[in-house]
Amino acid sequence: MKVILNKDLAQLGEEGDVKEVARGYARNYLFPRGIAFPYTERVIKQFEARKGEIDARKQEKRKDAASIREKLEALNLLITMPAGANGKLYGAVTSQTIADELTKQGFPIERKRIELTGNSFKSVGKYKVSVKLYESAAAEVSVTVQAQEVKTETKPEAARPNRRRRRSEEAPAPANAVPVPEQTSPADAAPVQAEEAVPVTE
Repeated sequence: MKVILNKDLAQLGEEGDVKEVARGYARNYLFPRGIAFPYTERVIKQFEARKGEIDARKQEKRKDAASIREKLEALNLLITMPAGANGKLYGAVTSQTIADELTKQGFPIERKRIELTGNSFKSVGKYKVSVKLYESAAAEVSVTVQAQEVKTETKPEAARPNRRRRRSEEAPAPANAVPVPEQTSPADAAPVQAEEAVPVTE
């Protein structure tokens, strides 16, 4: 069915554009959100009355798009990802990855406006990404994907103590244990003197 866009929508059109869309898409998504209206005589008259206002907004958006395009094309996005020795990434750089990086640089752009060759980058290297701005205006952004350095530290294994010895030293004595007197050698023992004989008188 034919609709008139009331708002800009990525990959569909801009405010005031007349588009042909699926009936279910219009009724379930576009109309409830106020993004578009049915192409009827009443709606056409309303948009014709707003034509000057809409054209002024479009002209302003074109200027903004030209300024953003210049800034984006002077930008070089550097993305660091874990990769193997052959340069193949363990993950992948997607349109969402690019959108997140652009947001960090001060360019909040929807991922739907970002086009990557093959939908994603799966190895390190230099790439070009197309970013749709407004109407037919688009910027070509340079993206460099580099491998993340992985540092591995090996710690020397500590010597393990003798478990049996350690357990025997740490084990507490039983509660009913009788202390054993310290034994002395015969050489250390004191000499025993014989008792003096007492004379017996009759």
